[in-house]
Amino acid sequence: MEFGDPVDVAMTKWRDRPHWAYRAHYLGRDEHGDWLGVPAGTRMARPGVEMLSAVDQVCLAPTTGDLSQSGWFATFHARRADGTGAGFEPAFPVEVYVDIATQPVWDGTTVRSVDLDLDVVRAFSGRTWIDDEDEFAEHRVALGYPDEVIELALANCAAVHAAVLGQVAPYDGPTAAAWRAMLDGLS
Repeated sequence: MEFGDPVDVAMTKWRDRPHWAYRAHYLGRDEHGDWLGVPAGTRMARPGVEMLSAVDQVCLAPTTGDLSQSGWFATFHARRADGTGAGFEPAFPVEVYVDIATQPVWDGTTVRSVDLDLDVVRAFSGRTWIDDEDEFAEHRVALGYPDEVIELALANCAAVHAAVLGQVAPYDGPTAAAWRAMLDGLS
């Protein structure tokens, strides 16, 4: 793929249940994985919800590497022009949102991954937390997540949480900002 090429993101839930789907632009690859740009105003949809992205964001899909370290899909949001942050709701000013997932894979020009419920989130305030632990606990039983999937999800969640807290690249700020600047070049 070349810089700026349109690509699709197709996230599902376990047992191939549809989740988020949206169009993005391929920005490039570095040691962390493949970077995708999502301009403000991009249509994003999942069953029962359709929205337009409020701000520019870049996504990181670690499509290569060890499964024990690449079971996630990260999104880095720009701040809103009014400085309030970005997110799914005005009260949810998210800078970094990492879905703990199966390792993203390319299927033609579509990157696919299975969201495993757990999320690592950092607000623009710096507050960082693990979200949806209750959903993961419920689904691992109700949907029958295999033991190896559970172990990988928990290990990836712990590693990503530590990296986000420690502001280790790519969660350091400047790494994603450099890719967002490339997205600006597409506008």
